[in-house]
Amino acid sequence: MAQVNDPPVRTRPQDMARAERLPSSPRSERGIRTLNVAVAVLILIATIPIWILVAIAIKLTSRGPVFYTQERVGIDVRRRAERRTGGRAEARRSSDIGGRPFTILKFRTMRVDAEGDGGAVWAAANDDRLTLIGGFLRSCRADELPQLLNVIRGEMNLVGPRPERPQLFSELRTKVPDYQKRQRVPPGITGHAQVHLQYDTSVEDVKRKVQHDLEYISKRTVWEDLRIMAKTIPVMLFRKGGW
Repeated sequence: MAQVNDPPVRTRPQDMARAERLPSSPRSERGIRTLNVAVAVLILIATIPIWILVAIAIKLTSRGPVFYTQERVGIDVRRRAERRTGGRAEARRSSDIGGRPFTILKFRTMRVDAEGDGGAVWAAANDDRLTLIGGFLRSCRADELPQLLNVIRGEMNLVGPRPERPQLFSELRTKVPDYQKRQRVPPGITGHAQVHLQYDTSVEDVKRKVQHDLEYISKRTVWEDLRIMAKTIPVMLFRKGGW
């Protein structure tokens, strides 16, 4: 994942110690959640005309549905429960996929047969699977707008580590140190890594992204979320870090 502006993040031991103590206080969690939902609702209302234009453009330029859905790994609620009960939380899933699964929503940017074999594929610049307007939607992050509904439904926040597909998650947590620690907070549409780095194209990119995610978790507050939201605006307007 190529660097856009900032120097590489080095997660300090004291930051990791603080991340280990998450979740933060219930009051702080409620404040962060309230902020994320409130801003998501405002953005949703303000961008309704964009939703309509994007939907029309998708239908006019490619065959298939307007929206794309995919299973992703969310917050690790079992780990949180174990911390609250001293390790006595009961597992509710038959297998540990790293977090609570949910269905993410996006505007479709690829052909409907882009992953016909069902396998997960790394995104790439100039991907020939992209639709006519898919590359533009990705570069300005407009394809992520439907995830505002995921935020309102309680599956995501606006700010947090990006959620990954279960099969890629299973692979990455064996190759990237501390990868699973990203699941200690709700996943987000944008985040510390997203405003500083480009899309992942390799495991090495993911390692750099995890450093940013853990840095965010170590100092997660309402003000930090507001700061990242503000930094996301130029990323979208000037299409920084996207393809």
